[in-house]
Amino acid sequence: MISRESVPGFVTVCVTLTLCVVIIGMVGALLVGLFDSRINNDKVFEAITPAFQMIIGSFVGVLGGIEIGKLAIKKEEKDNDTIN
Repeated sequence: MISRESVPGFVTVCVTLTLCVVIIGMVGALLVGLFDSRINNDKVFEAITPAFQMIIGSFVGVLGGIEIGKLAIKKEEKDNDTIN
């Protein structure tokens, strides 16, 4: 069973790996669009820019939330140690 302390670290690693895969895919699509003469570059940027911003923003929010959760767990443990 996974302990309560190891869950944030595990989730952080999963989110980071997912972000890496998504960013690599988006950059790949961007590069294909930039160097293919049949594709209008303006349309590539129109399609990728909002998605890129949303994905980066959501992952930053998730990682920030995980860090806040880690701090809350540490504070709770410190408070419990002080009481005992």
